Amino acid sequence: MTNVDSRSPARLRLDAALDRLAVTLRGETAHPDEAQCDCHWGPDEDVELLRVPDVELDPELLARTWQVCDWLDKPAMTRRILPQLAVHLVYGLVVPPMYGMAEVGHFLANGAWQEWPAEQAAAVEEFLRAWWAWTLTQPDPPEPAHEIFALCTEASGTPDPWLGIWERTTGPVPDRHLALAVTEWEYELLGDNSPWTEVEEDERKREKLSAWLVRHAPARLRAHGASEDLLHRVRILGLELHSRWDDPHWPGHRYA
Repeated sequence: MTNVDSRSPARLRLDAALDRLAVTLRGETAHPDEAQCDCHWGPDEDVELLRVPDVELDPELLARTWQVCDWLDKPAMTRRILPQLAVHLVYGLVVPPMYGMAEVGHFLANGAWQEWPAEQAAAVEEFLRAWWAWTLTQPDPPEPAHEIFALCTEASGTPDPWLGIWERTTGPVPDRHLALAVTEWEYELLGDNSPWTEVEEDERKREKLSAWLVRHAPARLRAHGASEDLLHRVRILGLELHSRWDDPHWPGHRYA
């Protein structure tokens, strides 16, 4: 983080969201009966540490904890580590997973945070919204904006709120993030595939994202100075799949 950004409205909101998350989830612990294989996951002492509230974990243990998907009580484990994990995410301290930051979103979704008590769920939602809004204002965020978008979409199960924030956040920086995202996503989207790894394929997410890009991306990409080639790819995205291949500007993508 830079000193220049430390007092921006987006940064102040994000800091407040992190504080709220820490206060709201203070005292949370893992289920007392949690266990993991000490050969593959780690020693019993590490699981025992997760049963102790508010003790900071070393980064390696934090990573092992959120990457495991078979905890006995996933919501409890998510509440136990989320305040620290959120700070690590914001400061770019989480090593990007093999299949992208959407994997962190899968962890949050598996923790069923939207079903937690209202105050806790609201704190998680505000953190995600504040983090996404802040990311869009940063010329060089710790992780690319399209990765954070995928994380938030997977965590919440819908792209709608994150697209809404992007729609309202305009200017050179968020438009640059949009151009980078389209460049990253267009190959998969043009083949009617999700541009990131999903636990369960959900065509509605992809369809909503594609429709939003067709409506909102062209003008912003032009303002950013994007190439005509990229603009054509967005336009083609608005065609039915069988019609795309006959378009004179079809990029020649091939899919297995």
